Amino acid sequence: MSSQSDVRFTDFKSDKQPTWCPGCGDFGTMNGMMKGLAETGNDPDNTFVVAGIGCSGKIGTYMHSYALHGVHGRALPVGTGVKMARPDIEVMVAGGDGDGYSIGSGHFVHAVRRNVDMSYVVMDNRIYGLTKGQASPTSRSDFETSTTPEGPKQPPVNPLALALASGATFIAQSFASDALRHQEIIEEAIEHDGFGFVNVFSPCVTFNDVDTYDYFRDSLVDLQEDEDHDATNYEDAKEVILDADKEYQGIMYQDENSVPYHEQHGVTEDMSEIPDGAPEDAMDLVREFY
Repeated sequence: MSSQSDVRFTDFKSDKQPTWCPGCGDFGTMNGMMKGLAETGNDPDNTFVVAGIGCSGKIGTYMHSYALHGVHGRALPVGTGVKMARPDIEVMVAGGDGDGYSIGSGHFVHAVRRNVDMSYVVMDNRIYGLTKGQASPTSRSDFETSTTPEGPKQPPVNPLALALASGATFIAQSFASDALRHQEIIEEAIEHDGFGFVNVFSPCVTFNDVDTYDYFRDSLVDLQEDEDHDATNYEDAKEVILDADKEYQGIMYQDENSVPYHEQHGVTEDMSEIPDGAPEDAMDLVREFY
């Protein structure tokens, strides 16, 4: 890795201009991702960014690094494959609440429980923004849209609780507009030995007039700055994660004894180079079964 003095966050900016709506929370989310990568000693040459579908999907185009724009809900399997093939590089997966907690929820559960050593940053705006404003898995039960005029009438998914129940070793939440705090939390996720999950409140200024910047500024409670929260205590983490009456920012839970998947299974070497031809004795193995 490069030393922190070698890389600036602007080195992670590509020459492509984002097409997000002016004021979109994803700008702040992405800035924190780039600054977090630079401050933790990474550089574009050792970083791989994976994204799915949604407003967050093109983030790999806007960031200068190795990148892949995958399909809806499948960013985490791609990130897992990259990390298994190249355990030496930094893998960051980006997604949205629809991409990650709806069609991608099954992959989310298994990436969490495997404890793959990568960071997962979800831009949660509590709505489907790219498809023009439908209720998402994290929308309030009374959130009115053109397709749910009386609200979805379903309780919103609690991604933090889903992560905790799946065996997560790092769970955090940040707010895109709180730039310094957001960056600090992203850095903690990157440096965590295992799956670093950060749900980011990233307001949609076009289609969501409920979960706004002002709402989060008035509502947010910072666990480390405003509360005496012990992120290493599982029971304390469970209490704040299941507290539906408050909007929290900070690190909810971190297992300091976390051992990432590739270390558990001895995956330490570069496996990205695939030799020509079948492995030795492969045909003997085929004949044994057929």
